[in-house]
Amino acid sequence: MRDLVAGMKYLVGGQKWVGRHGRWWGFGMLPALLTLAGYAVALVFLGGWSKDLADWATPFADHWSSPWQGLLRDALAAIAFGGGLLLSLLTFTAVTLLVGQPFYEALSAKVDETEGGAPTPPESALWRELVIAVRDSAAVLVRVAAFGVVLFACGFIPVIGQTVVPALGFLVSGFFLTVELVAVALQRRGVPQRERIRLLRARLGLALGFGTPLILAFLVPLVTVLAMPGAVAGATLLARDLARDLALDPVHDAAPADEQEQEPESAAEPASPPATGNSHTAS
Repeated sequence: MRDLVAGMKYLVGGQKWVGRHGRWWGFGMLPALLTLAGYAVALVFLGGWSKDLADWATPFADHWSSPWQGLLRDALAAIAFGGGLLLSLLTFTAVTLLVGQPFYEALSAKVDETEGGAPTPPESALWRELVIAVRDSAAVLVRVAAFGVVLFACGFIPVIGQTVVPALGFLVSGFFLTVELVAVALQRRGVPQRERIRLLRARLGLALGFGTPLILAFLVPLVTVLAMPGAVAGATLLARDLARDLALDPVHDAAPADEQEQEPESAAEPASPPATGNSHTAS
């Protein structure tokens, strides 16, 4: 329960962070706005061509009498448009993350900088980072699809299929949304996807507390546009927590280096105690 509440606090904390840094909020909205515009254009074309698509797919109905021909083709056109709309809702966040990879990387790095202890990012070309992001997102989509098939089958179970299964669907989606969002910060820390998933499974309440409310809000694309910058900022704050579990926190990693720098000084000091009044008197 403590992790569940902590996940929600990270989500709220991310929104507060972008609220205090308005320029970065606007900067973080750009990828979602571009993706929303692309999806809107695609849906307009789909709406305009769905009737022609239905006509092309049903040549056997060319000689049907009215109203059966019209009913069949209108139903298929509606199904095609509805399927496209559903697909856009399901993939909008993943596509936004891919389009916005450079934007969210910069936003996440700024959060690390303002919070202190920003990690040194690995030297890697932008195209390589994009390839890794596409590969990881595809792997997440495959996992989500596998869970979706199982949950769809369970949906036919009386009572459970109409109550428990939808709730599980939101929990699964929330978990994998968290996986995708923390990837921006953890990839910069050199944590591979397999390890990221393992970390979040070990802190399941944290992942669900962060991702499940977000997945409910992201059902509305306009909310996704407004909330995505804060979601990335909150995921970076959450990733810092997970990094401490792996002893990857730069603040803690810096301590041994400081001690090593002090060792030569202590070795150079005389073995005898300093005279009274010496500025190097031991505490």
